[in-house]
Amino acid sequence: MTRPHPAPHGGATKPLALLAVCLAAAAMPLTFTGTAVALPTVGRSLEGGPVALAWATNAFMLTFGSTLLVAGALADTFGRRRVFLAGTMAFALVSLALVFAPTMLAFDLLRGGQGFAAAAAYAGGSAALAQDFEGRARLRAFSVIGTSFGAGLSLGPIASGLMIEAFGWRSIFLAVVALTTLASLLGLRALRESRDPQASGLDWAGALSFTAMLSLLTCGMLLVPGRGWDDPAVLGCLAGSLLCLAVFVATERRVDRPMLDLALFRYPRFVGVQLLAAAPAYGFVVLLILLPLRFVGIEGFSEVAAGGLMVALSAPLLVIPVVAGALTRRFRPATICGVGLLLSAAGLLWLALTPVGAAPLATALPMLLIGTGIGLPWGLMDGLAVSVVPKERAGMATGIFSTVRVAGEGVALAVVGAALSMLIARQIDAAGLPGQIVPAAQRLAGGDLGGALHVLPAADAGRLTALYGAAFGWLLVALAGITALTALVVFLSLGMGETGTAAATGPSRDGRSDRGLGGDAPTSA
Repeated sequence: MTRPHPAPHGGATKPLALLAVCLAAAAMPLTFTGTAVALPTVGRSLEGGPVALAWATNAFMLTFGSTLLVAGALADTFGRRRVFLAGTMAFALVSLALVFAPTMLAFDLLRGGQGFAAAAAYAGGSAALAQDFEGRARLRAFSVIGTSFGAGLSLGPIASGLMIEAFGWRSIFLAVVALTTLASLLGLRALRESRDPQASGLDWAGALSFTAMLSLLTCGMLLVPGRGWDDPAVLGCLAGSLLCLAVFVATERRVDRPMLDLALFRYPRFVGVQLLAAAPAYGFVVLLILLPLRFVGIEGFSEVAAGGLMVALSAPLLVIPVVAGALTRRFRPATICGVGLLLSAAGLLWLALTPVGAAPLATALPMLLIGTGIGLPWGLMDGLAVSVVPKERAGMATGIFSTVRVAGEGVALAVVGAALSMLIARQIDAAGLPGQIVPAAQRLAGGDLGGALHVLPAADAGRLTALYGAAFGWLLVALAGITALTALVVFLSLGMGETGTAAATGPSRDGRSDRGLGGDAPTSA
């Protein structure tokens, strides 16, 4: 059993420990959605082009997603509390530096630094909490963390819009500084230190190959809109990503204490949880970036108005995750998650049929349905993630789950952004408009209608807005199909684990029982 050391200042308290992690969890989506609302203004202020603006989002998602698995392993090895505190302190410092970013390059690099810090804070804090809560209490605790993410997502757009209007875009990072600083102080007081007693150090070969794999994949996808699939740089990135994946798999099969135990993928419920982690990426998270760009850059909304409309998408995450936790008393998690994803798919189809420039209420209603649907699995995902491995590997479980979720979001942003740009380019080409089609499509996808008009002098704003709307609609139809298919697969795989048709017990690599794979994680080795 993990033997935590006594906490400083007289001992740990579970509510304060949970609050510390929740504050850090709220800060992460706040910096994500808040920056999305500010991107058009940031681009004008720092003179950033479409590619540089794309990296403002992808730099954070790439470093966050690619290092979560490493952060989980470090937490298990060197101390969960220690890694959490290092992450929250670094998050606060980097966010403060963003207030003073002088150039777009500096801004993008600092956003990457935010991702590294967020990975340490989230993986360390979640793994630490998994040691203090058992069974249903653990599921409820992680549902509260899911609600904290929802608070950050919900408050981010409107709060950022108000701060941009009143104090300028640089002010939006001060709220992140405040939240992460308070999280660090509470964590210092309340979190107990714990480690995996069987950890044998970091799997450096696995960590480096995994990080390189995700980095090359994301870079390749970001290059596709401007260069095409047959460009040598694109092909080189994608081939390098496949090579790194092969190295990672070979490494994890060889080492005694892998960063990712590949044997876990034999269990349907474990696989279902990982699919569930990736599910919101295409049906929800990408909209947190694409919709503000559309509202501000294409439809001409102010930052405040765009932030207010985005609340329709994210506000359900303030309430629905808690509702989902209560529903587990009557319904299986597989059913709740599957129904939620189907509701989200229906909302995506509804939004696809809503034209660009429609009345705000007509746009808000399908957004509300999408947010409500995604809120059902959102409240269960974190708790399910730590229930599928032995308690002593909680850092690994958190790292795997969070890596799949965040890396999936980063890759989804790159893929969906590339797809939108290519769909717009096809619409422009089919309309027969003369000019620079690819640069115009990139600028429209990034919410820069004025820049698109500059490179397509024969077009007018109304024509380009209509072409953008048609491309956006087809994109939403594709995302709805992906989300519906994911709902079916998640329902079947999670359902197998719940009904016991999958192996609920069995020896793990080190001889311990894997009974946690079929339900609550065991409390001791």
